[in-house]
Amino acid sequence: MAALGWLTPRRRSATARSVLAGEASAEAARKSSQELEELTPAPAPPGTEEEPAFPVLGDDRAAAFFDLDNTVMQGAAIFHFGRGLYKRKFFETRDLYRFAWQQAWFRLAGVEDPEHMQDARDSALSIVKGHRVAELMSIGEEIYDEYMAERIWPGTRALAQAHLDAGQKVWLVTAAPVEIATVIARRLGLTGALGTVAESVDGVYTGKLVGEPLHGPAKAEAVRALSTAEGLDLSRCAAYSDSHNDIPMLSLVGHPYAINPDAKLRKHARQLDWRLRDYRTGRKAAKVGIPAAAGVGAVAGGTAAAIALHRRRR
Repeated sequence: MAALGWLTPRRRSATARSVLAGEASAEAARKSSQELEELTPAPAPPGTEEEPAFPVLGDDRAAAFFDLDNTVMQGAAIFHFGRGLYKRKFFETRDLYRFAWQQAWFRLAGVEDPEHMQDARDSALSIVKGHRVAELMSIGEEIYDEYMAERIWPGTRALAQAHLDAGQKVWLVTAAPVEIATVIARRLGLTGALGTVAESVDGVYTGKLVGEPLHGPAKAEAVRALSTAEGLDLSRCAAYSDSHNDIPMLSLVGHPYAINPDAKLRKHARQLDWRLRDYRTGRKAAKVGIPAAAGVGAVAGGTAAAIALHRRRR
């Protein structure tokens, strides 16, 4: 931690938690991806007619990282998960109202607010405490079919498929629980997922996190840790997000995309000539700053910062 000596104790503690969350998420992602490789990949869904955007063929040091909420899927995964748990009597009606309000706020605002997201995660942690990881994984499969499958953006799904078709690995990066994120990644035929890690003992949730939620700087830390473990060259990698909170992650790679961007991210992307696409209106936003050759050796992106991932070890 010597390199963090110039920071105040509070900032140093927050940075350490982000690093811990990122490293825990990367470890969980690699483990889950090895398990996914043993399964038959899900076929690409129909309607993915968008042109391949980043087909770097044969580059095993390139990969793609996709934010989940409002980038790959409309709305927030954790709220859909909450709806599914309510249906299965995991909590009471008053809790459902809280989930409904949080989801409505998220959809209207179109951005992630750390306070609202933290409240949602705390609610979920209290709900799953004492339940088995295997139980939540099984329920997650059902909830995906019930609430999430129809909310996948076809345009973003096509971008992910372009990376897969080029032989690259594709990872989800989200503040949602890593178990749920892994279910979604598997159902989309992706490599795996970086997500918030919750603590478990003997396969049972304790109601605590490992580090923090995978949000903001912790996301970048997770991507950095995974890239190091996988031997990736971040200057050859791509990242996709709708939120300005993910600028640290987007800045980490050589090929950042703003997908369905909020106002702050749209402004930032235009200033830096990042690629921009908007699928919310059925049209493609003007492409901003697409390099002439999206191939090996493209200009590296800037810095790393990261989102804190709560490792719920479900």
